[in-house]
Amino acid sequence: MKKKFKGIYYALFFAFLSSCTAENKNHLTPIFNGNDLKGWHIIGGDATYRVDNGEIIGTTVANTPNTFLATDSTYTDFILELDFKTDSVSNSGVQIRSNSFPWYRDGIVHGYQIEIDPSRRSWSGGIYDEKRRKWLSPLEGNEAAQKSYKPNEWNHFRIEAIGDTLKTWVNDIPAAHLIDDMTQEGFIALQVHSIGKKGKPGVEIKWKNVELITENLEEYSKSSPLEPIITKNQLTFQEKKDGWQMLWDGKTTEGWRGAKLDSFPKKGWEIKNGELSVLATGGGESTAGGDIVTEKMYADFEMKTDFKITEGANSGIKYYVDTELNKGEGSSIGLEFQILDDQRHPDAKLGSHEGSRTVGSLYDLIEADTAKHMTPIGEWNTAHIVSKNNKVEHWLNGVKVLEYNRGSEEFLKLVSESKYKDWPNFGLLQKGNILLQDHGDLVSFKNIKIKTYE
Repeated sequence: MKKKFKGIYYALFFAFLSSCTAENKNHLTPIFNGNDLKGWHIIGGDATYRVDNGEIIGTTVANTPNTFLATDSTYTDFILELDFKTDSVSNSGVQIRSNSFPWYRDGIVHGYQIEIDPSRRSWSGGIYDEKRRKWLSPLEGNEAAQKSYKPNEWNHFRIEAIGDTLKTWVNDIPAAHLIDDMTQEGFIALQVHSIGKKGKPGVEIKWKNVELITENLEEYSKSSPLEPIITKNQLTFQEKKDGWQMLWDGKTTEGWRGAKLDSFPKKGWEIKNGELSVLATGGGESTAGGDIVTEKMYADFEMKTDFKITEGANSGIKYYVDTELNKGEGSSIGLEFQILDDQRHPDAKLGSHEGSRTVGSLYDLIEADTAKHMTPIGEWNTAHIVSKNNKVEHWLNGVKVLEYNRGSEEFLKLVSESKYKDWPNFGLLQKGNILLQDHGDLVSFKNIKIKTYE
C-alpha cells in the first residue's frame, strides 16, 4: 500500500508541476509552427535550414558568411523563450531587434545578438552587437551563467526586450542585463555562423519551442539580480579593449571650453538627461553661447558621437581647429563634418562645390555619398570621423560617406575654390581642437568618444 500511495503521490506531484509550467507559459504564442518555415526567410549566406520532428535545423556550409533565418515580422517590446542545441564548438546566436537595410553595408544583418557560445569562454546568453559595436554585455565574472550552458544538450533561453532594457537567462540562470537604446525594433533571427577554413561543414544547430509574448509585458517580466550595464555616455566592453576614451563625461563641462573663451559658455548650451545641447537662438552662427572646443588638441584620432537634430537645424563637428584664427565674428576655423536638415535648411543647396554643405559632407569641400541614411527628425544618428596619416573618413550611421587625403593636390585645389581659400594652411595642422558648433539651432549630442593614435 505504501508503494502504491507513494506512486500516486509522485504522479500527482509531477502532474501539478506540469500544470504549473503550462499555466506559467500559456501567455506565450509560438512564432514557429513546428511543421515548416512559413513566416521566416533566409538572409545572408548559403547555410541551410529545414524542419524535422518539430525542430528548426540549421546546417553549416563552407565558404559562406553568417546565415540567418529571420522572421517576416518585426518586433519592438517582447519576451521570447526558446530551446536550442548545438555541439561543443559551433558558435551561433539569436538575433533580436535586428535589421537588414539596403543602405547599411549592402543589406548585412545587424543588431543585438544573444550569443550561443559552446567554447571554453562560455558566454552563452551574453549580448553581442552584430556588425556594429561587438560585445556589449559579455559574461565575464558571471560564473553561474557560464556554467549553466550544457553542450550537446537542449538549453533554454529567456530573452526580455522592453524599452531600452534587455535581459537574458540561460536555463533559468540570469546571464545579461543591458540598458541600451540604439535599436527599438527589428526581426528575430536564428544564426548559423560562418565556419572559416578550419570549420566543419555539415554541423547542425537546432531550435524548437520558439515562443513570444508582446502584450502585458509588465505582468510577466522578471527582475534580474545582475547589475545593469549602461551604455549611455559610457564605453562599451569592446571600446575599452580597443583603447577608446570618453570625450565628454555626460554630466559636466569638464574637458570643454568656449572656442573664444577660457571657460565654458554661461549661456547657449545645456546639459540635461545625459545630453549636451546647443540651444535654439535664431539660427545665427556663434551669436549666442558660441562654439565649444576640447581643451586638448588631437593629431591622428577617431572621434564618434550620437547627434539629434530638430527641424531645419544646422550645426557641425569641426576638427584640426585653431582657435587663434578668426577672433572676430562667426565660427572658429577647421575641417567640418556637416550636421544639417538637408530637406529644410537652405544650406543644403549652397556651397563652393555642389552638395558640399549637406549632412555628413566635408563642409564646402566634398559632398557626402548621396546614398547616405539619416533617421527621422528627433531620432539619434551617429557621426564617426577617422583621421590617420592625413587620410580622413566621414561615417554616418555606420556607413562611410566620404574619404580624402589632407594636403593632397586634389584637397588643395578644393580649398582654393572654397570659402576657406584665404585662410593659410587650412586643414593642414598637425594637431588641433575638436569643436561642436553653435549655429543657433537646437542640436543635441551624447556618447562623445575618442581614440588616439599618437
